[in-house]
Amino acid sequence: MPSPALNEIALLEDVPTGLLIDGLWRPAASGRTFDVEDPATGKVLLSIADAGAEDGAAALDAAAAAQAAWACTAPRERGEILRRAFELVTERAEDFALLMTLEMGKPLAEARGEVTYGAEFLRWFSEEAVRVSGRYSAAPDGKNRLLVQKKPVGPCLLITPWNFPLAMATRKIAPAVAAGCTMVLKPANLTPLTSLLFAQVMQEAGLPAGVLNVIQTSTAGDVTGPLIKDDRLRKISFTGSTPVGQALIREAADKVLRTSMELGGNAPFLVFEDADLDKAVEGAMLAKLRNMGEACTAANRFIVHKSVADRFAEKFALKMSTMTTARGTEKDSKVGPLIDAKSRDKVHELVTDAISAGATAVTGGAPVDGPGYFYQPTILTGVTEGTRILSEEIFGPVAPIITFSTEDEAVRLANDTEYGLAAYVFTKDFNRGIRMGERLETGMLGLNAGVISNAAAPFGGVKQSGLGREGGLEGIEEYLYTQYIGIADPYAG
Repeated sequence: MPSPALNEIALLEDVPTGLLIDGLWRPAASGRTFDVEDPATGKVLLSIADAGAEDGAAALDAAAAAQAAWACTAPRERGEILRRAFELVTERAEDFALLMTLEMGKPLAEARGEVTYGAEFLRWFSEEAVRVSGRYSAAPDGKNRLLVQKKPVGPCLLITPWNFPLAMATRKIAPAVAAGCTMVLKPANLTPLTSLLFAQVMQEAGLPAGVLNVIQTSTAGDVTGPLIKDDRLRKISFTGSTPVGQALIREAADKVLRTSMELGGNAPFLVFEDADLDKAVEGAMLAKLRNMGEACTAANRFIVHKSVADRFAEKFALKMSTMTTARGTEKDSKVGPLIDAKSRDKVHELVTDAISAGATAVTGGAPVDGPGYFYQPTILTGVTEGTRILSEEIFGPVAPIITFSTEDEAVRLANDTEYGLAAYVFTKDFNRGIRMGERLETGMLGLNAGVISNAAAPFGGVKQSGLGREGGLEGIEEYLYTQYIGIADPYAG
């Protein structure tokens, strides 16, 4: 078998390095490029085209020109393109997994899981493309007829984050394709390679020129700012930090653009006194360490009943201490690097602040020596209210534990955040679980489950965690608008 190094070289040679505009791969108008690095080594993987404002305008020109014809394409044809894309991504699962591991750092096993998850959006929305419906009815007074139909919103700007390079692209592109919208995709400059390879696959699946345009850039605001001001743009879908999402909403307000915002999270993980602690720890490992904790749905605050807190922390620490940090391509890798030095330093800053306020690192608590941006899987006990680590999104493999005595106190602690994306509850009391669903201010809840993301479910949050939903029956609605046609009484005159 070829060595992993040879596989990496061959794969990188297959990845497009240009901008995709109107069906053609081309260099940036300025000729500029930027480097994409491996966060496990700091070494450059590829140098790729760096879009400027002129390239962004060309991409929107292509999307706007293609919109009318694409909107008229038969839903079945759009669905078949997505189905072929699903099959192609599945066939190339190892390529996509390795590429994500190289540019983002996650272990190969996790990357393979993301390929399965990301591909599922293609299959799901291939089926939803033919289910868009309206209604026809008589007006209540019987004089007219009411015809209601759903139509594509039009050209969309899709902005994806670095932490799930494939799934975040498919979660936006698939419903837009199904609905009949054209797109300009701006992937994160830290992990654009997966999006470029996926765009190539969409071409192979038969997506017409101009429907999907990709403009990776190191100067996002310079490129997206003019697009948002353009009258031809109809929608922005963004996944990323709350501050950036707030800025985009402000920009979108001038043109009254449709917006979908999947923003930050500060997920509480509640463990009640009757919980199965082994299952709770298993769920905690999944909810915390998936993607090295670099996920908006990651458990950020572990709120544990005081009667079981010591046992939970002991079991949790035992599991965490066995998690090997290594480059994602290594066989024994369980926890890969964080995305860059800034992110690693931010995590350590939060840990240091918590310890200075009285917390104890039961395991971990420091960066890993050597190349790459690794951080030790960490558990903190004795964390007190008011510390930064409980209010800020950690985005790393760190689990702070705080205790509670009553259900009301648990709810208060869980809701004490401006975010409301995901939450997790472990209890054997089903009625309590239902109460938590009603009382917790969150868009999604995992009840005795540490992983809840699913293409068939509506993903999204409340409060400052965002607007709109991705996936599920609701996902395609974000790319459609409702038109009402009033028809004169067919019996009159």
